[in-house]
Amino acid sequence: MKISFDRLPDDARLWVFATSRALTALERDELFAEVDGFLEHWTAHGAPVVASRDWRDDRFLLIGVDERATGLSGCSIDALIRSLATLEHRIGAAVVGTPPIWYREGREITTASREGFETLATDGSVGPDTTVFDNTLASVGELRAGRFEIPARESWHGVAFFQESGT
Repeated sequence: MKISFDRLPDDARLWVFATSRALTALERDELFAEVDGFLEHWTAHGAPVVASRDWRDDRFLLIGVDERATGLSGCSIDALIRSLATLEHRIGAAVVGTPPIWYREGREITTASREGFETLATDGSVGPDTTVFDNTLASVGELRAGRFEIPARESWHGVAFFQESGT
């Protein structure tokens, strides 16, 4: 059962998916239609899943689920992933399995593999103040608290790539 994203409780479970590139308006509309249709009929063990989606920066699809209303199962989560993977072919952009690190270069959003980001950190192209997107957020409350787009030093990126420098 699809609801408005702002109606999800802070403890709602969150998944962050990033498209491999910015989508055109037509592609975005197709993404929304597919995701909204899926969420409207999503079930876990026959019970409707209370869920919503949000869209950020023309790139990030956020799916939130109120697990107090209905607990999810591995099969129901797999159904979401399969639905998104099927959609990838129609819109011509990856949604699942995109590189794990998203960050800003000026105003542009870009991505790198862990190894690629480590190289950028080593050569000084990115640093502790680089704005990153934390796609490991687990709850809508973390998103609302401003934990999605933050300086690298305030996220797992800081520990993984900048801890040795003491920043």
